[in-house]
Amino acid sequence: MLTGISVAIMGGDARQLEVIQKFTELDATVILLGFDNLGRQFHGVTNVKLDPELFGHVDALILPVVGTDETGQVESIFSSEEMILTDEHISSLPKHAKVYTGMAKSYLKKLVSTHDIELVELLDRDDIAIYNSIPTAEGALMMAIQNTDITIHGSVCMVLGFGRTGFTMAKTLQGLGATVKVGVRKPEHYARAWEMGFQPFYTKDLYPEVGNIDLLFNTIPTMIVTAQVITNIPHRALIIDLASKPGGTDFRFAEKRGIKAMLAPGLPGIVAPKTAGRIMANTLSQLIEEDFKDRSDVE
Repeated sequence: MLTGISVAIMGGDARQLEVIQKFTELDATVILLGFDNLGRQFHGVTNVKLDPELFGHVDALILPVVGTDETGQVESIFSSEEMILTDEHISSLPKHAKVYTGMAKSYLKKLVSTHDIELVELLDRDDIAIYNSIPTAEGALMMAIQNTDITIHGSVCMVLGFGRTGFTMAKTLQGLGATVKVGVRKPEHYARAWEMGFQPFYTKDLYPEVGNIDLLFNTIPTMIVTAQVITNIPHRALIIDLASKPGGTDFRFAEKRGIKAMLAPGLPGIVAPKTAGRIMANTLSQLIEEDFKDRSDVE
């Protein structure tokens, strides 16, 4: 239980609704910021305007998956008002408070560091990334089916990267009967991909390997599908880039060459917001219960 713990939830999308529900069920004191257009009613929560004074009583500040942009703006689909997280807000937090987000850009990292407030980035956690890889793979499959005129079964698919998302993506494609080529950098990943029945290759050999593919799924967040690589990709092929913005594909050159390339970050929140929200809510509640156990016990 989170009785006695004050949680401020600032901005976000449909995933945050599951977070709000979970925290109210656990008896936390829940303050909502940036939810003025929220149609759904939650009992026992307080919906307020952004005011530095209210931060003085907050134990945990929960931000969206991408905490802020580089100007401090916090996105919220439930508000028409611009929300900027400023130095004044963070400086008002009690020193024991923590800020939770999916991933933090340099603006947010600098802000919390200045005031010695602990920042917790959930997407750094293996469990969150593995759980999220499931709706990511399903969303990528949906996009592939919608944008091609072939079946996954019998197609030649390439997955770049064999991390948490790449692993799930490759296994899902294999389960549907595709021939799956996996681009890796580490020998141990090469061995594991081979053991699982994929066709592994090292990414330094990417150019010749793309010559016969139907679908390419990239999970590597650095420029890897370069203009040179694209010159050897068949025109029929579809590129779906799952890496965080700006992705790892030269989208300009792909368009110029007539190859369809799609950037698709954040698929869990798009294709399965309820599931993705529950993943975030469960992890956040466990973390906050552990982080503030002594405080709730006192209450």
